[in-house]
Amino acid sequence: MALLALATGGFAIGTTEFVTMGLLPQIADGVHISIPAAGHIVAAYAIGVVAGAPVIAALGARTGRKRLLLGLMAVFVLGNVLSAVATSYELLMAARFLTGLPHGAFFGISAVVGASLVPVNRRAWAVSMIMVGLPIANIIGVPATTLIGQQLGWQLPFLLVGGLGLLTLVAVYFWVAPQPVGSDVNVRSELSALARPQVWMALLVGMVGFGGMFATYSYITPTMTELAGFTPAAVTIVLAVYGVGMTGGTLVGGRLADRALMPSLYGGLVAVTVVLGTFGWLAQSKPGALVGVFAMGFSASILIPALQTRLMDVAHEGQSLAASLNHSTLNVANALGAWLGSVVLAAGYGYEWPSRVGAALAVAGLVLALVSGLMDRRSNRVVG
Repeated sequence: MALLALATGGFAIGTTEFVTMGLLPQIADGVHISIPAAGHIVAAYAIGVVAGAPVIAALGARTGRKRLLLGLMAVFVLGNVLSAVATSYELLMAARFLTGLPHGAFFGISAVVGASLVPVNRRAWAVSMIMVGLPIANIIGVPATTLIGQQLGWQLPFLLVGGLGLLTLVAVYFWVAPQPVGSDVNVRSELSALARPQVWMALLVGMVGFGGMFATYSYITPTMTELAGFTPAAVTIVLAVYGVGMTGGTLVGGRLADRALMPSLYGGLVAVTVVLGTFGWLAQSKPGALVGVFAMGFSASILIPALQTRLMDVAHEGQSLAASLNHSTLNVANALGAWLGSVVLAAGYGYEWPSRVGAALAVAGLVLALVSGLMDRRSNRVVG
């Protein structure tokens, strides 16, 4: 039940993060701005994620993890309610930034809490059960709230997500047991994670490896309409297929990481490389595009439980900070991938090319992961 409570929070966070993209025209009309300016609202949320994760995890080190989770979800509820009642561009920007602040810290601390509730050999599974709320949001939460926002006003989805956040707060209060803070846990112990090279290696693997996926996914709508021939209305089905792939990959990734952590990381990056390398060819037809989109979501999501567990392993005393930083780097990966994809398109290449750039990024992530594994082996030999 504790894992379910935390997964509900993941579902709410995933819904609020992505529904904004689906309602940009309505939001732009509502606060009297252009659609490109409305895109800055998405960026404000991402900046909140990047900034909030490390700061909250470090400064909240002496706060009990359950209490910190409750506080994070209270801020999340407040941010969504303010988003719903915002009547100006400036207030909406501030509200989305505030809503993004708890994102990374909630997922990171939830992962640490979830892993502590199960035997050591099931930690990655527990992490995957928490993280699965995010892809399920892409299957159910985002399409449903987007439809509601289009029909009944863009403000209502944010109120509904705020209600989900309130439900999460209640569930965490009743179902997650208090976790006492050890006397050796403080800001300094959390920051000690930043002095460990393997923490930085794991973060780089996530940033570069996921950057490849985002280079493709950022332009999924025009890719599907121009290459595969889908109508704009049918793109919602494509996105749901992607969400199904993400869900399956997250669940399978948790099982694989518990059996063999680093091999599952290597295998996931190889799979991402193959999928992205062939995606431009697959996307030339509707059936191929659906297969490619599902495979992209599945292969990339295999990495999530493995990376999260790897960070907790190598961070030692700074687990909360390292696990939270994972979500900051994923948002950096989002920006990196989208930018590289735009460079290729601006150079005059077609929509089959961002995925090829993504494949190159996935290869770079694999190289970093292999180097990290070799560093582990060398360290073990020295200790031995």
